[in-house]
Amino acid sequence: MLNNVLRSVAAGLSVVVPLVLLALAWRPLTSGHPAQLVLLGAVAVIGVVLAWWAPPWLAAVLAVVLVAPAVYLQPFAATQDSGDETVLRPGGPVRAGLVFHPGARVDHRAYLPLLRRVSAQGFFVVVVKEPLNIALLSGDTAPLRASHPEVPVWAVGGHSLGGVAASRDVLADPSVRGLVLWASYPTDDLSTRSGLVAWSIHGSRDGFTTPQDIASSRARLPADTRFAEIPGGVHAFFGDYGDQPGDGVPAVSRAEAQDEIVEQTVAALATVAQ
Repeated sequence: MLNNVLRSVAAGLSVVVPLVLLALAWRPLTSGHPAQLVLLGAVAVIGVVLAWWAPPWLAAVLAVVLVAPAVYLQPFAATQDSGDETVLRPGGPVRAGLVFHPGARVDHRAYLPLLRRVSAQGFFVVVVKEPLNIALLSGDTAPLRASHPEVPVWAVGGHSLGGVAASRDVLADPSVRGLVLWASYPTDDLSTRSGLVAWSIHGSRDGFTTPQDIASSRARLPADTRFAEIPGGVHAFFGDYGDQPGDGVPAVSRAEAQDEIVEQTVAALATVAQ
């Protein structure tokens, strides 16, 4: 009797949890990279197979192990219905391009309202759909940049973990002219990278990428890097995905902070375009 209960629990967890996650985040999951849908499907299939072929107690334990990563990787969904495109083209001539890496576990659509405003100033923006919404899994973006020969010069950027991925793009490709960090810092040493226009934009009340983290990152960036602090800004203000547990307490409105983020990003890309 107990064995049958354990098997039923294992199979139920493996199927019900992915279905619930899919229902709760239908739009970000179906508009993002397909890796997360594949993960949910794999959890369901593997869990059901294990439920009937593995020892009952082991099947129940493995079901929990299987669903835990799927629950953790559930993305922070965009709070605005802003479309799901990944290529933003300006209305006029292209001054420069920006490849943008979203933050970890954040719906890429959450960045579109800000990046559309950046693009409107003459910049070609490509937002990367990250596998499992983890920027470091996306690999080299050089082929992506090469597929848009109409862009005269490129910068890369990103929010939080996305900024780390962008820094790795810079390290791997000397042709990248600019680096735009949103509440982020490099883990690699870029201090000797010549000809790089680097801007670090961060919030003074960020609970994740703190002002202390930014200060510590200065030695890994070129000496002429521009540091722009958003007074009262927090980590989640760099996108539209709501509040983020563990973040700081803002002392400015989201709209005011985002106006400044857009202004600083446009200034950075204008310098890249010179």
